[in-house]
This record gives sequence, C-alpha cells and structure tokens, in this order.
Amino acid sequence: MNIIITGGSSGIGLETAKVLSENKEINIIVTGRNETALKKVSDYSPYHNIIPLITDFTTLASNSESILKFVRKYFDKIDILINNAGYLYARKFDETDEKEARLMMEINFFVPAMLIRLFLPLFHRGSHIVNISSMGGYQGSQKFPGLSYYSASKAAIACLTECLATELIDREIYVNCIAPGSVQTEMFDRAFPGQKANLSAEEMGKFLAWFAINGHRYFNGKIIPVAMVSP
Repeated sequence: MNIIITGGSSGIGLETAKVLSENKEINIIVTGRNETALKKVSDYSPYHNIIPLITDFTTLASNSESILKFVRKYFDKIDILINNAGYLYARKFDETDEKEARLMMEINFFVPAMLIRLFLPLFHRGSHIVNISSMGGYQGSQKFPGLSYYSASKAAIACLTECLATELIDREIYVNCIAPGSVQTEMFDRAFPGQKANLSAEEMGKFLAWFAINGHRYFNGKIIPVAMVSP
C-alpha cells in the first residue's frame, strides 16, 4: 500500500506516519519543509518504509512537476493521500494582514486541491483521499475570535471534499474530510500558548491512521467531526 502524508514532520502527520509505518506492507512518502526534522521521521520506522520529501508548498505552482517526478520514482500508484499540511495564524480579523490571510488560504485550501489534481493519474479504484479540516471550519460549530481566516480556509477544504466525492464517484475514488477539535501540536502551542488541547497528537494520529485505511468503506464525501465537545 502506498500512502502520501503532507506536513508529516511533526504533530498529527508525524504521529500518523509512525502508526502506519508499523505495517511493513505500507510505504509512506512524508512531506515537510524542515530537512532536519523530516529526515528524523524515517528513524521511527522499524521497516525503513518512510520516504522523506523535502518541499515548500508555498512554491507548489512552480515545483509541482518535480514533486510528481519524485512520487513516481517510488510509487506507480497512490492508495491514500492525507492532506494534512496546514498553517494557522491566530489574529483578530481586522488585525490580520493580507499576506497572512492569503497564506492560510494557500496552504489550507489551494495546496491540497492542487495536489489532488496533480496526483489524479496515480489514483485508482479504491483510492482514498483524506483532507484535514478543523472544527473551526465545521458548519454550525462554535467559532472563536482570531480564527476567522483560518476557519474559512478549513471550511473551503471541507466543501471541496463534498464536491470531489461527487465528481470522482464514477472512478470509485473516495474523498472524505476529518475535522479535528483542539489537538496538542506545535502549531496549536504557537497559536495558543499555555492552553491545553482536548486530544494529543498521538491520539489523533492513531485515529487518522485507522480512518485513512478503513474510512472509505463506510463514508464518502463526509465531513467527520473529531472533538470531545459538541459543535
């Protein structure tokens, strides 16, 4: 089984990769910007089945072909894509500058959309695309000050999930979306210093690993809230 996890050098992505790598039948390409951190990821695998791809998704438009070439070097098909890479800049709406607002939309929405399109030739019947949204982008959930742009970008990827599930159904390519509540990650700690999240990255990683392999047997085009509190 061939799996790609974006944003896998820390947090949920890292923990998911660690769980999946315990199966010697699974090969995983993990992306990240930090070369040192990303190379350490492969050390977690007892079967040496984690392949680091060092890339900066802010330049995806100009380096997409090199990414596709790298993936094709190792994979002739993709069974699972986990669009986990994300960016959070917590600031009140009227204090968020345009650069940060656009960066959140770029990383949280346009990048996963572009990757899905880039990898379409490698998906097959039964492939599963898992997008990571947030409870902040889940319709009807409680909203918080400082997360307007972030939540909007996560709502966009959730809506794209529903649309693509319909577009790709004839190819039997399944698309679902996980919307976590607060998870104790480095990104969460930077945005909300001193606060305690409801779930650990390890807990979320175990769930995501299971869902990536099994979720398409039960769901398609669904936004799955994963939170300890009601919306």
